[in-house]
Amino acid sequence: MIQLVNWNKTPLSPDYRGSGSFATFMIIGSTCFFLGILFASFPYDFPLLWTAAPVPDSYYDILETHLRWMHQAPPLISRVLNIITTVGFLGFAIKLYRPAVLNFLFDGASLLLYVIGCMIWIRSIVKRLRLVSAGTWPGEEDGVAVSRKDNVKLLSMSNTILALVLVGVLVLQVGQWYAEAKEVQDIREDEALHKLDRKGSGLQKKKQ
Repeated sequence: MIQLVNWNKTPLSPDYRGSGSFATFMIIGSTCFFLGILFASFPYDFPLLWTAAPVPDSYYDILETHLRWMHQAPPLISRVLNIITTVGFLGFAIKLYRPAVLNFLFDGASLLLYVIGCMIWIRSIVKRLRLVSAGTWPGEEDGVAVSRKDNVKLLSMSNTILALVLVGVLVLQVGQWYAEAKEVQDIREDEALHKLDRKGSGLQKKKQ
């Protein structure tokens, strides 16, 4: 029977891949890279989602030009994005190979959010970038009428949701670091108590 989790592995184990490992750097690096891309789009998304002031039609023209320029970038850009996404998955694969309990909990949840983020990127953001680049609108999606402005707003909403998902990955990685520190502290306290118990039992034997 295959054991998914190594229950005996702790942050002090030599083969433990925790928050200080290179795999964590791979995960955080790829996550922060995509957050940087979303942050660059935030000034364009802000008037659509976070202000009550009416948005003029000329703004949609400017935004569509920007989105069309992003989608029609050279193929090298999309290849770099794919490589960085793969780097993140490799980091998760390394940390989840024969995982400890902390790896299973924190890295497993982080991987789930990372996969959800990739699905949002492919299923929503890339799809709507293609519509903007082609200049054609489906008219209806799931029985709901979607106009040109609605498509751009949905794209901005997808960017915001993806950013929250990626921030969740970072929060879980920080939580793993904190949990490791607490577990190491508990282990060392237990070891100190065992040493005191041994010394006490040794002194009692000498007195007898």
